[in-house]
Amino acid sequence: MPYRVTRQDLKETLEYISGYSLYAYEDEICQGYLSVQGGHRVGITGKVILDGEHIRGMKYISCINVRLAHQVQGCADEVLPYIRNGEQVYHTLIIAPPRCGKTTLLRDMIRQISNGTDRIQGKTVGVVDERSELAGCYQGIPQNDLGMRTDVLDACPKAKGMQMLLRSMSPDVVAVDELGKKEDFKAVESVVHCGCKLFATAHGNSLEDILRQPFFQKLRELEVFERYIVLGKKGHAGSIEAIYDGKGKPC
Repeated sequence: MPYRVTRQDLKETLEYISGYSLYAYEDEICQGYLSVQGGHRVGITGKVILDGEHIRGMKYISCINVRLAHQVQGCADEVLPYIRNGEQVYHTLIIAPPRCGKTTLLRDMIRQISNGTDRIQGKTVGVVDERSELAGCYQGIPQNDLGMRTDVLDACPKAKGMQMLLRSMSPDVVAVDELGKKEDFKAVESVVHCGCKLFATAHGNSLEDILRQPFFQKLRELEVFERYIVLGKKGHAGSIEAIYDGKGKPC
């Protein structure tokens, strides 16, 4: 017989997840989720409390969605030969619809480039983890393995975080998830002009789909990205459908 979840059940579940300290998660709740140990994430919905245009909190929680984090170490093996440029790497954009493995692939690219492989020396990687999905930090400690030479700015807006890393951490590579906001553009320019390499992801079904967006049209005109990796669901989620060079030609 189906169990009918009550509001009290939801309240007690959230209290348990937060260690009975919901107030400590106020910033994350304003973004619609809580991060828990192990890098897992609990999405929530309910009545949003606004202060002008800013979200101040949430009450009357009506739904909870538990997303279990998992690493797939080695999933970047297939793309590494395409993003390697001698001892350096190419500016690379991963394109895929939701739930097709963009973040999983980026995470393993970061780990392998940071640790180094038999073909490339390990590099310092700076990660701006705006939604705590790449490193899965819990109380400041990454729950996912991003490599031995990786520095993480957790819960930091991408545009500000990229500038902070450039000023203070001297990364060889900067990695971010889900590019596309207007304010990201200048930060991307700064990364490129400073001689750093950029790894990023974007929502889209194809390269053509992405290039219809003004943000990526500008980056294409500046020839920022040198590799485009397109993921899809042919066969299985996260399958590599195509890899293009900076001019859009198949590699």
